[in-house]
Amino acid sequence: MRSSFVRRSFGPLCVGLVGIAACSATAKNNGFGGGGSDAVSTVATSTATASASSGNGEGGDIGFDGGPAGTGAGGMPITCTPGGKDDDVDNDGFTPNEGDCDDCDPFSNPNALEVIATDGSTPKDENCDGKIDEVTPVVTCDTGIDVADLDPMMVPKAVDLCKVSTGPKDWGVVSAKWVLADGSAPSPGDLPNFHLGHGFLSKFGAVVKVRAGERMLGLSSGTARDPSDPGYQNVQGFSKGYTCASPMGFPKESPACPGSVTGEPNDPTGVELTVRAPSNAHGFSFDFDFFTFEWPGFICSTFNDFFVAILSPIPMGQLDGNISFDSMGNPVSVNNAFLEVCGCDGNPPNPCFAGGKTFSCALGDTDLIGTGFGFDSGGNGFAQDHGSTGWLQTKAPVEPGKEFTLRWAVYDSGDGALDTTTLIDNWKWLATPGITVGTNPVPK
Repeated sequence: MRSSFVRRSFGPLCVGLVGIAACSATAKNNGFGGGGSDAVSTVATSTATASASSGNGEGGDIGFDGGPAGTGAGGMPITCTPGGKDDDVDNDGFTPNEGDCDDCDPFSNPNALEVIATDGSTPKDENCDGKIDEVTPVVTCDTGIDVADLDPMMVPKAVDLCKVSTGPKDWGVVSAKWVLADGSAPSPGDLPNFHLGHGFLSKFGAVVKVRAGERMLGLSSGTARDPSDPGYQNVQGFSKGYTCASPMGFPKESPACPGSVTGEPNDPTGVELTVRAPSNAHGFSFDFDFFTFEWPGFICSTFNDFFVAILSPIPMGQLDGNISFDSMGNPVSVNNAFLEVCGCDGNPPNPCFAGGKTFSCALGDTDLIGTGFGFDSGGNGFAQDHGSTGWLQTKAPVEPGKEFTLRWAVYDSGDGALDTTTLIDNWKWLATPGITVGTNPVPK
């Protein structure tokens, strides 16, 4: 099982829980070390709120009631007294008899992932297996998946989310199902064309490779296939003839395109995962690469391509659950500021102009070669580059140990012509508190 974790930046949490008097041994600052700018994470208690402070950059001391890090109400030191073998002092769902090796730390129990201490902080046995900072062997779980496999449980494997949950106290994938962009099920009559819209790819074109493992998920409003794969249809316009309602929060117009109105979703393809987070995971990330045939001819138009990532519960501060968008709030479409894989006559060094807008095409056009979205695809008067974002990474918060659902979907709007394909790969759990929703380019 492959399980990637970003370095922790908070300390073990000793809290006073409802109905439990917990605190008599001094809490130690041996937790998830990190930079001094780490955000605050809060946990409700019976009389106060415990928070992981940024401290001095060596890890998060714990404070109550807004007091100094490492102190409780009135400046008293924070202490913790573990209970009996059948008590759950830290309220993490595990007793010592159930394998909890530190009942003063809700982020250490059999439902946690080991996090390797690489920043000078004290190593800890987060997953309570009796080993400290063991390196989990990398085991690829997406070997040999057929490009056209119809089992939605292959999706988490393809994106390197390998572990399947065995019950309420076990992190991992709970379920997976194929859906339309609005979360509804495809109708039986549409299934043959719907299933062409998802695929498990080992490459895309001549340049774009998987980010981890041996497969990546492809979702397409056309066919989610490399042009060399059986079943591929030209992305210039494989209209599959079905529609659905808009996802939650959509239609959502791009701030970059005032006055534009997108059409209803056509040829949508999506998948929805239900996942239980590890008890010490505060977020996750995934990488994606969005390709669109709409560039350069349909900027700020009714006809558009979209990729959405809908998270539930909705992250705090958001009006809807879409977690993939640029810094200006543009959803992932041809109007997104990240669309930098493109080309035109005179570029480089000159920028490209499309739809009244300027595109630097800073990432060049080599990632388009052999994908069907590049100049080399030719044919029918469309012998020009189209566009993609290059690999981007979205991060989002989750509540440790809790279930959440994530829906990835793509669709055309207005009609089913000129398709989009989005690649998704390289799932990682994030152990740092204070994760906020955001999408940024993956450095090459």
